[in-house]
Amino acid sequence: MTRPLDGITVVSLEHAIAAPFCTRQLADLGARVIKVERPGVGDFARAYDTRVNGESSHFVWTNRSKESLTLNLKNPQALAVLMTLLTDADVLVQNLAPGAAARMGLSFEALHAQHPRLIVCDISGYGDNGPYRDKKAYDLLIQSEAGFLSVTGTPETPSKAGNSVADIAAGMYAYSNILSALLLRGKTGQGSHIDVSMLESLSEWMSFPMYYAYQCATPPARAGASHASIYPYGPFPAGDGGTVMLGLQNEREWKIFGEQVLLQPNLVADERFASNSQRHHNRAALYELIRQAFAPLSTEQVVQRLEDAGIANARMNDMAGLWAHPQLKARERWREVGSPAGPIPALLPPGRNNAFDYRMDPIPRVGEHTETILRELGLGDTDLSALRQAQAI
Repeated sequence: MTRPLDGITVVSLEHAIAAPFCTRQLADLGARVIKVERPGVGDFARAYDTRVNGESSHFVWTNRSKESLTLNLKNPQALAVLMTLLTDADVLVQNLAPGAAARMGLSFEALHAQHPRLIVCDISGYGDNGPYRDKKAYDLLIQSEAGFLSVTGTPETPSKAGNSVADIAAGMYAYSNILSALLLRGKTGQGSHIDVSMLESLSEWMSFPMYYAYQCATPPARAGASHASIYPYGPFPAGDGGTVMLGLQNEREWKIFGEQVLLQPNLVADERFASNSQRHHNRAALYELIRQAFAPLSTEQVVQRLEDAGIANARMNDMAGLWAHPQLKARERWREVGSPAGPIPALLPPGRNNAFDYRMDPIPRVGEHTETILRELGLGDTDLSALRQAQAI
């Protein structure tokens, strides 16, 4: 079965999350991804934790279906190997420290004359120019710079996202930009340079709160798991200690909610709740009315009332609940992939396509494919021995 990126070779100088997440998605579509790692230790994300049978949770998520090649790029012999590898590559991805790739002669400008079809994607915190170009950037720091923390959390406590949202945003835009660059190359025959920054990626995702605060208007308040401007919308307690998330979007739903869920049709005519803005203004009073209505009910009973009324709702799952989610099971979203620790479950990428199956190959050991790749480049036993002696691989 042909996959969209079969025959495409990606070389990646990557670590942590943004670039590995990008290239794993390219591998999902069939690309050959050669992950260049430091000899011995590899990508430092391998050591973030040991939660998956001794392997890192971050690493197993973002590195399946790749080949691991160890090169000490501070060694000229190793750098020469990389340059040879780029001869037949389609894409180079890197998220090294600012300026590090350029100092090794791996900028788009340095590579384009020799490899005119090569697409070069640089992922960084702030982009390749501007006053913040050389500033260190970690996910939490970008969440802060992009204003994400200012609208996330409770009124008392700004809170970061529970996953690496800035890295994920940058990885997604790098992925989509590479796909568009491959399409463009099909028309022009030329590779292009992609400059993706975490700040710009997350800033795009912050466009709603930015426009909400247009021309120095009051920004959205931090409202915990509730909506900053729509009410009722968020978590509400059931009588058995469970929590139900629900959301109303319009006046028709508010009328149904009062009549069929709260069983209090008189609330529909209550001036305190006559519009969303009024409900938002009087949210404390409305919260207490909803809490009292739900107090005699179990979580299941609350959910059933909401379902019967056609009101959007969800259970507040924990990670165990997500692992066991019946919808993921029913849609057969789980597969098994190999890893250095043995087989582990893995979610299929989002989006089913009836024309092909996603690639779901093992997560590599550090340097697992080094010898194979170097022999493909024409190196023999003597060459490999010399590279090991020089600590280049």
